[in-house]
Amino acid sequence: MIYLVVDGYNIIGAWEELKKLKEKDMAQARDRLIDIMAEYQAYFGYQVIIVFDAYYIKGKESKYRKYKLDVVFTKEKETADECIERLVKELQNVRDKVYVATSDYDEQRTIFGSGALRKSARELLIEIESMDQEIHDHLQVQKQMKPTSTIPLEPEVQAIFEKWRRDVK
Repeated sequence: MIYLVVDGYNIIGAWEELKKLKEKDMAQARDRLIDIMAEYQAYFGYQVIIVFDAYYIKGKESKYRKYKLDVVFTKEKETADECIERLVKELQNVRDKVYVATSDYDEQRTIFGSGALRKSARELLIEIESMDQEIHDHLQVQKQMKPTSTIPLEPEVQAIFEKWRRDVK
């Protein structure tokens, strides 16, 4: 299995769309990142884990699943970097590959030492833009492939049948 552990606030701070959302509402920026990463997970088949830093929030670590991906808020006095390092150690083994998406240089060096691979925020954004383009292109091809009738009909008759099919009066 391939895992992608995402440093949530690092990515939000690096991507223009999410930065703008963050200025208005941090929760919206988090939700948008989760939506984007859910599409990424569905497209590439990676298991995605998004980590958000809750360093100054009292309480224990909280986790939940949304769109089949894991969202983690760190426990009190634990940084996202510490949580990511712990997750990498738990997930890293001979059969599985672990990537960490962050542009934090110190974190990148640390995860390399743990045997994980890294994706910078920019690299991840490029992958997502490429994925979006491929999906768009595929949908355009599907749109152009209109089903053809096996019986040749005049356009006026086709229009009448189409109205009936759609129940348009």
